[in-house]
Amino acid sequence: MVKNEYLHLTYPWGPVYDDNSSILILGSFPSPKSRENGFYYGHPQNVFWKTLSAVLGVDEPGTDPGDRRKFCLKNRIALWDVIAECDIKGADDVSIKNAVPNDIKTLLEKTGITKVFTTGKTATRLYERYCYDQTGIHAVYLPSTSPANRALQGKPEFMEAWGMISS
Repeated sequence: MVKNEYLHLTYPWGPVYDDNSSILILGSFPSPKSRENGFYYGHPQNVFWKTLSAVLGVDEPGTDPGDRRKFCLKNRIALWDVIAECDIKGADDVSIKNAVPNDIKTLLEKTGITKVFTTGKTATRLYERYCYDQTGIHAVYLPSTSPANRALQGKPEFMEAWGMISS
């Protein structure tokens, strides 16, 4: 595969949630590393799991998808992504085109989820464009935890923003 080549991809797995889920965290679409590892935020340099553990005041889960799934459910967190299928170049969220959204509305109707958070500007933009009209819930923007966002991750406002999850 050529790095600058568009690939048409379909979402590789379902959402993480159960009847006790109270918040939903949405990314845009799984990165190549996450798809390779078979679970959300699977790039070893992505600080999602470290950040989430810190704001919740709990131990970070292991790298096994089963451990991470249990971590989310124990902490009443649902995970999914905004996009069900799209054309994308590598891990470049900005390159996403021909997007088809996941059915966020049905997930919200099946659960007690009342708060929706989006990780990164692209996820927020895509949610507002494709999902808000169906859900009626504005997403709360959280700064991206991807390796591409290292400059902001060391600043106090990064953790302040993520702290909204625990309030």
